[in-house]
Parts: sequence; structure tokens; C-alpha cells
Amino acid sequence: MSQPDAAVPFRQSAFPPPPLARQEPVVLTAHGDSRQDPYDWLRDRGYPQVTDPAVLAHLTAENDYTDRVLGTEGEGLRQSLFEELKARLKPDDSGVPYRAGGFLYQVRFAAGQDHAIHVRWPLAAALDGQPAGDPQVILDVNALAAGKDFMDVGAVEPSPDGRYLAYSVDDQGAEMFTLLVRDLATGEILGPGVPGTSGEVAWASDNRTLFYVLRDESQRPKKVMRHTLGSDPGTDVLVYEEADPSWWVGIGRSLSGRFIQIGTGTLVASETRLIPADDPTAPPRVVVPRRDEHLYSVADQGDGLWILTNDRHLNFRLVRAPLDDWSESAWQEVMPAGDRQYLTGLLALRDWLLVFGRQDGLQQVWVRDAAGATHTIAFPDAVFAVGAGANAHYEAATVRLRYDSLVTPPTTYDYDPAARRLTVRKVQEIPSGYDPALYTSERLMAPARDGTLIPVSVVYRKDFRKDGAGPLHLYGYGSYSMAMDPHFSPSRISLLDRGFAYAIAHIRGGDEFGRPWHDAGRLLNKPNTINDFLDAAQFLVQQGFARPGHISIEGGSAGGTLVGAALNQAPEGLFRAAVAHVPFVDVISTLLDESLPLTASDYPEWGNPNDPAIYAVMKGYSPYDNVARRAYPHLLITAGLNDYRVTYWEPAKWAAKLRTHKTDDHVLLLRTEMSAGHGGSTGRFDRLKEVALAYAFLLWAHGLA
Repeated sequence: MSQPDAAVPFRQSAFPPPPLARQEPVVLTAHGDSRQDPYDWLRDRGYPQVTDPAVLAHLTAENDYTDRVLGTEGEGLRQSLFEELKARLKPDDSGVPYRAGGFLYQVRFAAGQDHAIHVRWPLAAALDGQPAGDPQVILDVNALAAGKDFMDVGAVEPSPDGRYLAYSVDDQGAEMFTLLVRDLATGEILGPGVPGTSGEVAWASDNRTLFYVLRDESQRPKKVMRHTLGSDPGTDVLVYEEADPSWWVGIGRSLSGRFIQIGTGTLVASETRLIPADDPTAPPRVVVPRRDEHLYSVADQGDGLWILTNDRHLNFRLVRAPLDDWSESAWQEVMPAGDRQYLTGLLALRDWLLVFGRQDGLQQVWVRDAAGATHTIAFPDAVFAVGAGANAHYEAATVRLRYDSLVTPPTTYDYDPAARRLTVRKVQEIPSGYDPALYTSERLMAPARDGTLIPVSVVYRKDFRKDGAGPLHLYGYGSYSMAMDPHFSPSRISLLDRGFAYAIAHIRGGDEFGRPWHDAGRLLNKPNTINDFLDAAQFLVQQGFARPGHISIEGGSAGGTLVGAALNQAPEGLFRAAVAHVPFVDVISTLLDESLPLTASDYPEWGNPNDPAIYAVMKGYSPYDNVARRAYPHLLITAGLNDYRVTYWEPAKWAAKLRTHKTDDHVLLLRTEMSAGHGGSTGRFDRLKEVALAYAFLLWAHGLA
């Protein structure tokens, strides 16, 4: 059977038997408590190399079973959905050109090609600030991807004078990038590449010195290195090494071009070091020495340094310090912290400072001029998502912004702070057609079981009837202080036009209401995240968006933890289907394994299960450990063989255990991308094939195929 027959109920018994993994019981003990893990063998002992024939055979059998149930790629519903999704992408799309140094740069896509092409024009050839003539291609990612199953590009950084291009590539999906430098005048690659980097790079002002970050043997970014063009990478100089396994390292260049920034941190603490970009051999200088629970970020402007700090309030305040004295005693408060106001980021141009954040949970941008006058930017939607766009020119008089909402396609604005005027530079085109007047969105407040009001964003067609008869798809994440903003999705139209309402639950564990919102959903409070999600689903039923059994849910990574825990705890019959992407489901075993890359850095979010109190809470929600003999809804699980963030064996073990415990006849599918990592495919069309797979599953599960 190449795909489901619409005349046959979507049931496991309608298909050939699914693969069953063998069981080899392993008993794991901690704090006097024992856990059974019969599928521990699915972890290849040679990881990160996965070569065990039995493991590969089982994953391949699961992939084949998924194709038998949903149809193979390029056929039936999967193919028709892919064509539908693809028709919403402009074949020859391009971004708005932006200035950096003496050039205008642009990212574009050619018709029929999966990856980006980076081009530029000399600024001298521009007419009224717009590019003129044929551009120079500086990097064609399609050429890099030729003959490879996977290709991801990290940094694409021209040198300050535009002569050289530093870029980083990963062709495995494991986020181990090789750094390369190309002479844009000759096209020559300078020297051998540097493997094992994080993908980030920063140029010094001399156009000859590069800074990059090396990952250690556990794939953690730990060492900042300095490289001189033309030299052997083996002679590169160690600039900084992070000794704490829970702290990671990043690098960048400030917008002014004045400093190389070395950022180190965890989820709850950070530290920044600065190196003068015109003195690259100078030792890094710490802005504020690290201390527990202190997060801060910096941006230089003129003769001062702007600092966002949570030293007095979790939601951050803005202070300014002279460049010649960063000590905290020299700080002057500019924007105080508050319970309703949450400051999240800075963008410092020569004449303007933009502060990104939230007011009462909704995004806001504050603009400050050199005299200290401040105003906020007025946007067209009541609820929206906004962020900084390509701003690479420190002296610019306008600011590039990215903007969208649940019903507004991604829009590129240039904002003139002096005139307080937004100018549309581009609205994402949807070639197959999109009429925003057909859709509407709401922001609701769902009461959680402890009385906390949980924001829920919902979008649907205006002809959707709130009588409970239609399908509802509910998305959630709720971890790592990451807000799930109300972004537009061209792909989502395929669900809305088939009668779905689509909801996003802004549950505790994110930071929609600031850092206290995150704290209320981490460590011992992590069960709040799951409860909020379940309570939001029940609330949407009460509001008429669906009846029990007409709801599908979705989440990825930590959102997969959410989905897995919700399936174990939900009233039977509440959910019809679930999609869990690269789900973090074997929580206790993973966080007891300090050899894995993220274990130590994950403790501030989940806690350390070596602590009996943390262990007890985790034991209550860990999806793998709580699989029970009960009915589960239809379930699609995805994984990436080269994923180092959530290792492939977690979803594989979870699927295997669910198969032997579930008491229903619902379909359970595991799909492992054998040449990708945590983010799945990077090509714009390959990514749509993954969406088409999930949507085909949802439509069959809801009986709407």
C-alpha cells in the first residue's frame, strides 16, 4: 500500500505490522529508585559515529514503515501538499539590499534552486542608494551543496575592506563547521579550512586577522582562536578558553566596528570580553566579571558603552558607562527595570539607540536619540513579531526591521527615527495568492489550574465556526526563556484553508512576560509548562474552537518534551494526533550523562537529577519514563541522525516503548533524517518536504485527506 486509502479508517491495523525493536533490559538506579530501559541498545556506542548495523537497520525499517503508511515522497498526498507549499514560495526571490562597508549586499534565490546565493555591488555603482548593474556573486551555496545530502552555511562575513570573505560550512548536520576564507578579487581559497568550529567569525580592522571559536571533544564551543591570513591554522593563537563545561562561548564584532566581542554564558549568567578591533593582539578585557544569576549584554556607541543588566531586577534595566570606565560604580541608569517592562536587546547606530523588549507581554521597540529623548515605534497590528533586520552600516540614518504577524506576511521596513516613519521595503510575496482579509487572529487568556492567565494566540479563517466541529492544531514550546512570537507562516495556510484553527500557547518557561515567566516554568517549576499547555487546550475546547478528540498538538526539541509529557498526562480522548519533532524525551538518562554536549549547560533549565528533589520532579514528567499502558493519539515523531542537541536514540527509544505499551489502534510513526541534525533540512524545498510529511499525517489523522 503506497498511501492510505481514503475508504479505510486511518488505523494501525489497516497497514502491515510496524517494526518492533528488540528488548534488552537495562536497569538504571539513582537515589534508590530503579528505572527500566529495554531500548538502551539503540544508542550506538561509537556515537557520534553511527555505524551499528542493527541500529541503522531499525531506523531504516521505521522510515520505510512511515513511507508505507503516508506514501513515499513524490507521491500522493505528500507530493500534492509539497507542490501546494512550494507554490507559495517565489521561485526567484531576493532580500532587500543592505550596506556594509563600501558595498551593497543581497541574499537571493534562483528559480529551482534550494539554497541562497550571496551577491554584492560596489557602493560607487549604486544609484540613489539602489544597486545598479550586474552583481558579483561572492558565495553560491548551491554550488557548495552539489553532490551532498546536507549543507548548512553559518557565517558569511566580508572583511571590512570587502577584499575577503570568511564563511563556514557544515555538510553533516552536526553543527561542526569548517571555516574558509576566499579572496573575492581572485576567487582563490586561502589555505586549508579550519574544521570543528562553531561557525561564527569576526574580522579585525586590519583585514588580515580573524577570530573564530573551536568546539571541544564534546562539541561544546570553548576556545576563541586568532588567525592571520596566509598562516598555517596549526599556528593559530589561543585568545580565550572557557574552562567551565556549563558555559559556552560566542564571538562577534560590534556594529561600530570598534570591538571584537567574546560572549560566554549559560541560561542564567553571562560575561562579555572586548578586544579593540584595531589592536587584535590585545588581551580581552572583561566588562563585568561573572557572578551567579547575572545576565548582561553590551553595545558601544560614541564615547560610551550601553549595558542591559538584570543586576537589580530579572527584567533588566539599561545603563550607560564611559568607555574608559566600565566599573559598576560608573554606571548611570537610563531605563529602569519594571515588572511590566522587559528589555531584551540593543541596536546601537551612531545617532540612535534601539532597545527591543516587551510591555505587558507584547513586543515593543524603544528609540532613543543623542539628547536622550525616547519614543516607541507604532506598528500596524495590535499583536505582532518584530526584530532587527540587516543593519551593518553604523552611520545609517534609518534602521532595518523585520516584521510580521499571524495574518501579515513577513515585511521588511526601514524606519526613519527622525521622521518617525516606517517605509515598506519588501512584503513577502505568495505567488499562489494570499488574501489577509480572509483570516483573523485573536489573543486569548486561558486560566491555568493555579489561576495564572496564559496567553494563547489563535488564527483561523473568518468562516471558521466556533461550534467545536472543526479541527484545532495547538503548538507549544515553553523552555529556555524563548518566546513563541505570533509569526506568519505561508505553510500554515494549508491547514487554515482546510478548516483548522491554529493556536500557539505562550506557556510558562518562555519569556513572554519576562524572566519571571521563565523561572515559573523551569527547574522544580517545570510541571507548570505542561499544565499550562493542557489547561490551554481545555480552555480552547470551552471557547468552541474544538471538541475533545478534534485537537492535534505539536512541539519540537524541548517542545517535544512538552508534547510527550502532555500525551502521558492528558485525559484520554482529548487529543486526536500529535507531532513531536526531535523530541527531548529521555530527560533523566540524558541529564545524568555528563559526556553529552548539552548536559551541563542544560542544568539551569531542567535541573541536575543528581539532586534528589530535581530527580523526583523529572521522574514525574519525563516522557520516556512515564509511557504507560493506555491509549495514545496518532503520533508522528521525527529525529536527525547527526543531531547532537537531541540525540537520535531518544525519539527512537520513545517510539519503540510506545509501540509495546499503547492500547489503541492509532498510527505511530518515526521518521529519522539520516543526513541531517537538529534543525532538519536547510534547503528551502527540502524543508517543505518535511512540512508536507507532517501535514499529510495531520490530514489523515483528522480524516481530512
